[in-house]
Amino acid sequence: MSGSDPPAGAPALALVVAVAAVSTSAVLVELSAAPSLVKAFYRVLFTTCLVAPAAAARHPGAVRSIAGRDLLGAAAAGVALAVHFGTWFESLEWTSVAASVTLVQAQPLFVALGAALVLGERVTRRMAAGIVVAVAGMALMSLSELLGASAASAPRPLYGDALAVFAAVMAAAYFLAGRSLRQRVALLPYVTVVYAVCTVALLAFVVASGAPLAGYPPREWLLFLAMAVGPGVFGHTVLNWALAHVESSVVSVSLLGEPVGAALLALAVLGEIPDPYTVAGGGVVLAGIYLTAVDRG
Repeated sequence: MSGSDPPAGAPALALVVAVAAVSTSAVLVELSAAPSLVKAFYRVLFTTCLVAPAAAARHPGAVRSIAGRDLLGAAAAGVALAVHFGTWFESLEWTSVAASVTLVQAQPLFVALGAALVLGERVTRRMAAGIVVAVAGMALMSLSELLGASAASAPRPLYGDALAVFAAVMAAAYFLAGRSLRQRVALLPYVTVVYAVCTVALLAFVVASGAPLAGYPPREWLLFLAMAVGPGVFGHTVLNWALAHVESSVVSVSLLGEPVGAALLALAVLGEIPDPYTVAGGGVVLAGIYLTAVDRG
């Protein structure tokens, strides 16, 4: 083991911590009564405030030294991330936690399609099968809306599901935009730029929507901070660290635990019981994502 290698078992422990942390995101969003865009804005703002000092300490001047073209790419990634957060947080207002988190986790499917269309990467038969299986699962989940099975727990589940799928597309765009950049730019400077641009974009969205930025009770500010510390720092930042030590397919597959963890938390904290179509369809979607993610590794 080299001096830079982590202790044995550390990457596996990091994945457990990260998946547990990101699983809390949907429930924290649901517990907050603030407008969706405000929740997204403060989550990213507080995450930026936590990450930026670490980037300045470990990589002095690194942000200023990023090449102009790479800055533009990071800015594009930040805008895509802002749209991802905005649409996903809004989806939780209209559909169940189980459905929203499962559908937004479908980003590996869109990464595979985007890599094939934009980067010329090959889509294998197994990846294609995974995409077909996942789409079939999404259709099955939508039956709860068509049959009125989920009306009691979600006001407009089909609309919320569509927002979650679009959020997954934006997450895929975010990952594709940052794919080559991360080979040239260190993690902390890169995420600082991305999060800063994402914060500015979300601020513009909030102002355009007319939602108030202040006047929230202390409970709301604690929830905003919890979203940043838990899913933001201990979730996505730890996942990015793990990517340097384990295969990307392992990280992608480990994230399939997020919908399960989020659904269990929603049941325990919110008393939200997913309908049978959501459970069955969600299982099919996760199987499709597994097939695609493993083959991409």
